[in-house]
Amino acid sequence: MASLENHTVAEFLLLRLLQHTPARFCVFALISVMFFAITLTGNGLPILLILADPLLHIPMYFFLWQLSLIDILFTLAIFPKMMSDFLLHKTTISTSGCGTQIFLGWALGGTECILLGLMSCDQYMAISKPLGYLLLMNWPLCRQMALSSWLSSALNVLVHMVYTVSFPFCGPREIHHFYCELPSVLRLSCEDTLPSEMGVLISTTILLLVPFPVILASYMLILVTVIHMASVEILLHLLLSHDHGQPILRCHHFHVHEADLFTYFRPR
Repeated sequence: MASLENHTVAEFLLLRLLQHTPARFCVFALISVMFFAITLTGNGLPILLILADPLLHIPMYFFLWQLSLIDILFTLAIFPKMMSDFLLHKTTISTSGCGTQIFLGWALGGTECILLGLMSCDQYMAISKPLGYLLLMNWPLCRQMALSSWLSSALNVLVHMVYTVSFPFCGPREIHHFYCELPSVLRLSCEDTLPSEMGVLISTTILLLVPFPVILASYMLILVTVIHMASVEILLHLLLSHDHGQPILRCHHFHVHEADLFTYFRPR
């Protein structure tokens, strides 16, 4: 085996996103506008609105502002470092900074996957069981679901991140990315990282594949519920079509469902 050098490194080299772009200043300005206008404003305003308006304090909007917060934090973990490096002509990142980016990126991504699965279940409960929705999806349960998604994802990535930064590194320290990504860092290690890579692959697959069938099943059940509700409407319409009191009953029927829709879909 070739001699190993720089086993313990204090920093890595990042290949910048705008390094080889001819119109890099225009790209920099475009990315900055997108960051402030779309990421911060587009996600920050819904958070403020949901937290400020008591009518929006329901589980659906609770999970929604959690997703908006994840989008903001994920961008803040990458964008400021990338832009400051571009302005200061730097290409290095410390080991601690690299570990922080790995942790935030993977933890937030895993939390988002879990929350999307939970939101699909929440929507199914709101549509299929509207009368008991607030009893089933109570606030203690919603907080436990959100907290468990954050903690489980953070614990998962913490294990992988600690193993990754503890590996000895040698040779080129270039990360072929504009931010620290776990697989890119593992490739720089002098040791055999196959077990760690397999662990990352398995945990990532679980985080991606477990919420997906939950989301798919929830929306299939929602579709079945909506179709069933539509079939009931058609049957009632056929039964009323031969009734002399049809205008009065249909008017009453319309106002009842109008009240139901207002009750079920308005913010509480």
